[in-house]
Amino acid sequence: MHLHLKNNISLKDYNTFGIDVKAMHLAEAESEESLRNLLLQIKSTQTPLMILGGGSNVLLMDDYSGWVILNKLKGIRIVSETDDTVLVKAGSGEVWHHLVLWSVERNLGGIENLSLIPGSVGAAPIQNIGAYGVELKNSFHSLEAMEIASGNIHTFTNEACKFGYRNSVFKNEHKGKYVITSVVLELKKNPLFNTTYGAIQSELQKQGNNKLSVKAISDAVIAIRRSKLPDPAQIGNAGSFFKNPEISKEAFETVFKNHPEMVHYPGADGKIKIAAGWMIEQCGWKGYRKGDAGCHVNQALVLVNYGNATGRDIYNLAMEIKSSVKNKFGVEIEPEVNLIGTAT
Repeated sequence: MHLHLKNNISLKDYNTFGIDVKAMHLAEAESEESLRNLLLQIKSTQTPLMILGGGSNVLLMDDYSGWVILNKLKGIRIVSETDDTVLVKAGSGEVWHHLVLWSVERNLGGIENLSLIPGSVGAAPIQNIGAYGVELKNSFHSLEAMEIASGNIHTFTNEACKFGYRNSVFKNEHKGKYVITSVVLELKKNPLFNTTYGAIQSELQKQGNNKLSVKAISDAVIAIRRSKLPDPAQIGNAGSFFKNPEISKEAFETVFKNHPEMVHYPGADGKIKIAAGWMIEQCGWKGYRKGDAGCHVNQALVLVNYGNATGRDIYNLAMEIKSSVKNKFGVEIEPEVNLIGTAT
Protein backbone atom coordinates (compact mmCIF):
# COMPACT_ATOMS: atom_id res chain seq x y z
CA MET A 1 0.00 0.00 0.00
CA HIS A 2 1.28 3.47 -0.92
CA LEU A 3 1.61 5.53 2.27
CA HIS A 4 2.71 8.97 0.88
CA LEU A 5 5.84 9.11 3.03
CA LYS A 6 8.02 12.24 3.14
CA ASN A 7 11.17 12.75 5.17
CA ASN A 8 12.70 15.82 6.82
CA ILE A 9 9.82 18.06 5.76
CA SER A 10 8.77 21.53 6.96
CA LEU A 11 5.48 21.73 8.87
CA LYS A 12 5.03 25.44 8.09
CA ASP A 13 2.05 24.78 5.79
CA TYR A 14 0.47 22.35 8.24
CA ASN A 15 0.00 24.62 11.28
CA THR A 16 -2.02 27.85 11.35
CA PHE A 17 0.69 29.69 13.33
CA GLY A 18 2.91 29.14 10.27
CA ILE A 19 5.80 27.97 12.45
CA ASP A 20 8.65 26.60 10.34
CA VAL A 21 9.82 23.43 12.09
CA LYS A 22 10.76 20.15 10.43
CA ALA A 23 9.29 16.69 10.93
CA MET A 24 11.58 13.69 10.56
CA HIS A 25 8.78 11.74 8.81
CA LEU A 26 5.42 12.90 7.42
CA ALA A 27 2.63 10.68 6.11
CA GLU A 28 -1.03 11.06 5.14
CA ALA A 29 -3.80 8.72 6.31
CA GLU A 30 -6.71 8.74 3.85
CA SER A 31 -8.48 5.65 5.18
CA GLU A 32 -8.73 3.65 8.40
CA GLU A 33 -6.70 0.92 6.72
CA SER A 34 -3.83 3.27 5.82
CA LEU A 35 -3.96 4.77 9.33
CA ARG A 36 -3.74 1.28 10.89
CA ASN A 37 -0.81 0.34 8.64
CA LEU A 38 1.01 3.54 9.53
CA LEU A 39 0.47 3.03 13.26
CA LEU A 40 1.82 -0.52 13.05
CA GLN A 41 4.83 0.68 11.06
CA ILE A 42 5.53 3.48 13.56
CA LYS A 43 5.08 1.14 16.52
CA SER A 44 7.82 -1.12 15.17
CA THR A 45 10.26 1.84 15.00
CA GLN A 46 9.38 3.09 18.53
CA THR A 47 9.56 6.74 17.46
CA PRO A 48 7.27 9.56 18.70
CA LEU A 49 3.97 10.20 16.92
CA MET A 50 1.89 13.33 16.37
CA ILE A 51 -1.49 13.46 14.59
CA LEU A 52 -2.24 16.73 12.77
CA GLY A 53 -5.68 17.70 11.51
CA GLY A 54 -6.07 21.38 10.66
CA GLY A 55 -3.05 22.28 12.79
CA SER A 56 -5.11 25.14 14.24
CA ASN A 57 -4.64 24.31 17.90
CA VAL A 58 -0.92 23.60 18.19
CA LEU A 59 2.19 25.61 18.88
CA LEU A 60 5.23 23.76 17.51
CA MET A 61 8.37 24.76 19.37
CA ASP A 62 11.00 22.37 18.04
CA ASP A 63 11.79 20.18 15.06
CA TYR A 64 9.82 16.95 15.53
CA SER A 65 12.07 13.89 15.73
CA GLY A 66 9.32 11.42 14.96
CA TRP A 67 6.33 10.75 12.73
CA VAL A 68 3.61 13.25 11.87
CA ILE A 69 0.43 11.77 10.40
CA LEU A 70 -1.85 14.16 8.52
CA ASN A 71 -5.45 13.12 9.12
CA LYS A 72 -7.25 12.99 5.75
CA LEU A 73 -10.21 10.81 6.80
CA LYS A 74 -13.12 12.39 4.89
CA GLY A 75 -16.85 11.97 4.30
CA ILE A 76 -20.12 13.32 5.75
CA ARG A 77 -23.31 11.26 5.69
CA ILE A 78 -26.65 10.80 7.45
CA VAL A 79 -26.65 7.58 9.49
CA SER A 80 -30.26 7.61 10.70
CA GLU A 81 -33.13 10.01 11.41
CA THR A 82 -36.39 10.39 13.29
CA ASP A 83 -39.16 13.00 12.95
CA ASP A 84 -37.10 15.40 15.08
CA THR A 85 -33.43 14.45 14.83
CA VAL A 86 -30.77 13.36 12.36
CA LEU A 87 -27.59 11.44 13.20
CA VAL A 88 -24.75 12.70 11.01
CA LYS A 89 -21.39 10.91 10.77
CA ALA A 90 -18.30 12.83 9.65
CA GLY A 91 -14.74 11.70 9.04
CA SER A 92 -12.32 13.19 11.56
CA GLY A 93 -10.20 14.77 8.80
CA GLU A 94 -13.07 16.92 7.53
CA VAL A 95 -12.76 20.66 8.13
CA TRP A 96 -15.07 21.51 11.05
CA HIS A 97 -16.57 24.56 9.36
CA HIS A 98 -17.39 22.48 6.27
CA LEU A 99 -19.49 20.20 8.49
CA VAL A 100 -21.26 23.26 9.93
CA LEU A 101 -22.02 24.58 6.44
CA TRP A 102 -23.23 21.10 5.35
CA SER A 103 -25.67 21.16 8.31
CA VAL A 104 -26.78 24.74 7.65
CA GLU A 105 -27.52 23.92 3.99
CA ARG A 106 -29.85 21.15 5.17
CA ASN A 107 -31.40 23.36 7.87
CA LEU A 108 -30.20 21.02 10.63
CA GLY A 109 -29.63 22.81 13.93
CA GLY A 110 -27.26 22.40 16.85
CA ILE A 111 -23.84 23.55 15.67
CA GLU A 112 -24.62 26.84 13.90
CA ASN A 113 -23.19 28.81 16.88
CA LEU A 114 -19.91 26.95 16.29
CA SER A 115 -19.49 28.35 12.76
CA LEU A 116 -16.00 29.28 11.56
CA ILE A 117 -14.16 27.63 14.47
CA PRO A 118 -10.88 26.55 12.86
CA GLY A 119 -9.69 22.95 12.87
CA SER A 120 -10.82 19.47 11.98
CA VAL A 121 -13.86 17.45 13.03
CA GLY A 122 -11.58 15.07 14.96
CA ALA A 123 -10.17 17.88 17.10
CA ALA A 124 -13.63 19.17 18.06
CA PRO A 125 -14.40 16.57 20.78
CA ILE A 126 -10.85 16.62 22.17
CA GLN A 127 -11.34 20.31 22.97
CA ASN A 128 -15.13 20.15 23.44
CA ILE A 129 -15.12 23.27 21.26
CA GLY A 130 -17.56 26.00 22.24
CA ALA A 131 -18.68 29.49 21.30
CA TYR A 132 -21.62 31.86 21.83
CA GLY A 133 -23.34 29.82 24.53
CA VAL A 134 -23.03 26.41 22.82
CA GLU A 135 -20.57 23.54 23.26
CA LEU A 136 -19.95 20.51 21.06
CA LYS A 137 -21.20 18.20 23.82
CA ASN A 138 -24.75 19.64 23.35
CA SER A 139 -24.99 17.97 19.92
CA PHE A 140 -22.47 15.17 20.32
CA HIS A 141 -23.72 11.57 20.03
CA SER A 142 -20.60 9.38 19.82
CA LEU A 143 -17.24 8.93 18.13
CA GLU A 144 -15.03 6.14 16.87
CA ALA A 145 -11.32 6.14 17.68
CA MET A 146 -8.48 3.84 16.75
CA GLU A 147 -6.37 2.63 19.65
CA ILE A 148 -2.76 3.40 18.72
CA ALA A 149 -1.34 0.34 20.51
CA SER A 150 -3.61 -2.22 18.81
CA GLY A 151 -5.18 -0.59 15.74
CA ASN A 152 -8.62 -1.58 17.09
CA ILE A 153 -11.60 0.76 16.76
CA HIS A 154 -13.45 1.75 19.95
CA THR A 155 -16.72 3.69 20.27
CA PHE A 156 -17.05 6.47 22.86
CA THR A 157 -20.46 7.79 23.92
CA ASN A 158 -21.08 11.36 25.07
CA GLU A 159 -20.78 10.23 28.69
CA ALA A 160 -17.57 8.26 28.05
CA CYS A 161 -15.89 11.39 26.62
CA LYS A 162 -16.20 13.15 30.04
CA PHE A 163 -16.64 16.57 28.45
CA GLY A 164 -15.74 19.67 30.44
CA TYR A 165 -14.87 23.26 29.56
CA ARG A 166 -12.41 22.88 26.62
CA ASN A 167 -11.74 19.44 27.99
CA SER A 168 -12.39 15.74 27.47
CA VAL A 169 -11.06 12.31 28.33
CA PHE A 170 -8.72 12.64 25.31
CA LYS A 171 -6.81 15.44 27.02
CA ASN A 172 -6.50 13.44 30.22
CA GLU A 173 -6.43 9.67 30.79
CA HIS A 174 -6.63 8.81 27.06
CA LYS A 175 -4.14 11.45 25.90
CA GLY A 176 -1.91 10.02 23.18
CA LYS A 177 -3.66 6.64 23.22
CA TYR A 178 -6.23 7.06 20.43
CA VAL A 179 -6.71 8.62 17.02
CA ILE A 180 -10.30 9.79 16.52
CA THR A 181 -11.51 8.48 13.13
CA SER A 182 -15.12 9.70 12.95
CA VAL A 183 -17.67 11.72 14.94
CA VAL A 184 -21.46 11.31 15.08
CA LEU A 185 -23.62 14.35 15.92
CA GLU A 186 -27.32 14.47 16.72
CA LEU A 187 -28.73 17.47 14.87
CA LYS A 188 -32.26 18.83 15.16
CA LYS A 189 -34.84 19.39 12.43
CA ASN A 190 -36.70 21.95 14.57
CA PRO A 191 -33.95 23.44 16.71
CA LEU A 192 -34.22 25.76 19.67
CA PHE A 193 -31.96 28.67 18.81
CA ASN A 194 -29.42 30.03 21.27
CA THR A 195 -29.03 33.79 20.86
CA THR A 196 -28.26 34.54 24.52
CA TYR A 197 -24.97 36.20 23.62
CA GLY A 198 -25.73 39.86 23.00
CA ALA A 199 -23.40 40.07 20.01
CA ILE A 200 -25.57 37.59 18.10
CA GLN A 201 -28.76 39.58 18.75
CA SER A 202 -27.21 42.85 17.59
CA GLU A 203 -25.59 41.21 14.53
CA LEU A 204 -28.95 39.68 13.50
CA GLN A 205 -30.54 43.13 13.73
CA LYS A 206 -27.67 44.65 11.74
CA GLN A 207 -28.16 42.05 9.01
CA GLY A 208 -31.92 42.65 9.06
CA ASN A 209 -32.67 39.04 9.99
CA ASN A 210 -35.94 39.28 11.89
CA LYS A 211 -36.72 35.60 11.43
CA LEU A 212 -34.50 33.20 13.34
CA SER A 213 -33.06 30.34 11.31
CA VAL A 214 -30.01 28.06 11.36
CA LYS A 215 -28.53 30.07 8.47
CA ALA A 216 -29.26 33.47 10.02
CA ILE A 217 -27.44 32.51 13.23
CA SER A 218 -24.54 30.93 11.35
CA ASP A 219 -24.16 34.07 9.19
CA ALA A 220 -24.24 36.27 12.30
CA VAL A 221 -21.56 34.18 14.06
CA ILE A 222 -19.35 34.20 10.94
CA ALA A 223 -19.64 38.00 10.70
CA ILE A 224 -18.78 38.45 14.40
CA ARG A 225 -15.80 36.09 14.25
CA ARG A 226 -14.45 37.73 11.07
CA SER A 227 -14.68 41.17 12.66
CA LYS A 228 -12.88 40.06 15.84
CA LEU A 229 -10.41 37.37 14.86
CA PRO A 230 -7.56 37.45 12.36
CA ASP A 231 -7.65 35.04 9.41
CA PRO A 232 -4.75 32.53 9.73
CA ALA A 233 -4.29 32.78 5.93
CA GLN A 234 -3.39 36.46 6.45
CA ILE A 235 -1.56 36.32 9.78
CA GLY A 236 -0.36 33.25 11.68
CA ASN A 237 -2.48 32.44 14.76
CA ALA A 238 -4.36 29.63 16.48
CA GLY A 239 -7.44 31.57 17.59
CA SER A 240 -7.84 32.04 21.33
CA PHE A 241 -4.50 31.15 22.91
CA PHE A 242 -5.72 31.05 26.53
CA LYS A 243 -8.74 29.49 28.22
CA ASN A 244 -11.07 31.65 30.29
CA PRO A 245 -10.20 30.59 33.85
CA GLU A 246 -12.93 29.31 36.18
CA ILE A 247 -12.47 30.05 39.88
CA SER A 248 -14.53 29.50 43.03
CA LYS A 249 -17.09 32.11 44.12
CA GLU A 250 -15.00 32.89 47.21
CA ALA A 251 -11.83 33.45 45.18
CA PHE A 252 -13.76 35.56 42.69
CA GLU A 253 -15.24 37.79 45.41
CA THR A 254 -11.72 38.59 46.64
CA VAL A 255 -10.53 39.55 43.14
CA PHE A 256 -13.75 41.39 42.30
CA LYS A 257 -13.39 43.57 45.38
CA ASN A 258 -10.19 45.04 43.90
CA HIS A 259 -11.42 44.97 40.27
CA PRO A 260 -15.20 45.63 40.26
CA GLU A 261 -15.19 46.19 36.48
CA MET A 262 -13.92 42.63 35.82
CA VAL A 263 -15.76 40.86 32.97
CA HIS A 264 -17.17 37.54 34.18
CA TYR A 265 -19.83 34.87 33.51
CA PRO A 266 -21.40 31.97 35.39
CA GLY A 267 -19.19 28.88 35.03
CA ALA A 268 -19.74 25.18 35.72
CA ASP A 269 -20.44 23.78 39.20
CA GLY A 270 -21.13 27.19 40.74
CA LYS A 271 -17.75 28.57 39.65
CA ILE A 272 -17.21 31.96 38.00
CA LYS A 273 -15.62 32.21 34.56
CA ILE A 274 -13.42 35.27 34.02
CA ALA A 275 -12.71 36.75 30.59
CA ALA A 276 -9.01 36.07 30.03
CA GLY A 277 -8.92 38.52 27.11
CA TRP A 278 -10.13 41.33 29.36
CA MET A 279 -7.42 40.62 31.97
CA ILE A 280 -4.70 40.44 29.29
CA GLU A 281 -5.89 43.76 27.87
CA GLN A 282 -5.84 45.37 31.34
CA CYS A 283 -2.20 44.28 31.64
CA GLY A 284 -1.42 46.31 28.50
CA TRP A 285 -0.65 43.49 26.08
CA LYS A 286 -3.25 44.17 23.37
CA GLY A 287 -1.42 45.17 20.18
CA TYR A 288 2.00 44.42 21.75
CA ARG A 289 4.69 43.20 19.38
CA LYS A 290 8.21 41.95 19.95
CA GLY A 291 9.97 40.93 16.75
CA ASP A 292 7.42 38.85 14.84
CA ALA A 293 5.57 37.58 17.92
CA GLY A 294 2.64 39.66 19.10
CA CYS A 295 -0.72 40.04 20.77
CA HIS A 296 -3.43 40.90 18.23
CA VAL A 297 -4.52 44.53 17.92
CA ASN A 298 -8.27 43.72 18.08
CA GLN A 299 -8.37 40.68 20.36
CA ALA A 300 -5.95 40.28 23.27
CA LEU A 301 -6.74 36.57 23.57
CA VAL A 302 -5.10 35.87 20.19
CA LEU A 303 -1.32 35.59 19.88
CA VAL A 304 0.02 36.09 16.37
CA ASN A 305 3.03 35.35 14.19
CA TYR A 306 3.74 38.37 11.98
CA GLY A 307 5.98 36.31 9.72
CA ASN A 308 9.06 34.62 11.06
CA ALA A 309 8.43 34.14 14.78
CA THR A 310 9.55 30.80 16.16
CA GLY A 311 7.33 28.66 18.36
CA ARG A 312 9.68 29.54 21.19
CA ASP A 313 9.11 33.29 20.57
CA ILE A 314 5.33 32.81 20.83
CA TYR A 315 5.71 30.58 23.89
CA ASN A 316 7.95 33.09 25.70
CA LEU A 317 5.45 35.88 25.02
CA ALA A 318 2.60 33.66 26.30
CA MET A 319 4.50 32.97 29.53
CA GLU A 320 5.16 36.70 30.06
CA ILE A 321 1.44 37.40 29.60
CA LYS A 322 0.49 34.56 31.97
CA SER A 323 2.90 35.90 34.60
CA SER A 324 1.63 39.51 34.36
CA VAL A 325 -2.02 38.39 34.71
CA LYS A 326 -1.07 36.37 37.81
CA ASN A 327 0.77 39.37 39.29
CA LYS A 328 -2.04 41.85 38.64
CA PHE A 329 -5.12 39.71 39.38
CA GLY A 330 -3.83 36.67 41.28
CA VAL A 331 -5.50 34.47 38.66
CA GLU A 332 -3.79 31.68 36.69
CA ILE A 333 -4.54 31.53 32.96
CA GLU A 334 -3.70 28.38 31.01
CA PRO A 335 -3.09 27.90 27.28
CA GLU A 336 -5.95 26.42 25.25
CA VAL A 337 -3.46 25.66 22.48
CA ASN A 338 -1.48 22.39 22.66
CA LEU A 339 2.21 23.14 23.25
CA ILE A 340 4.46 20.70 21.38
CA GLY A 341 8.12 20.86 22.40
CA THR A 342 10.65 20.69 25.21
CA ALA A 343 9.24 23.65 27.19
CA THR A 344 6.40 21.35 28.22
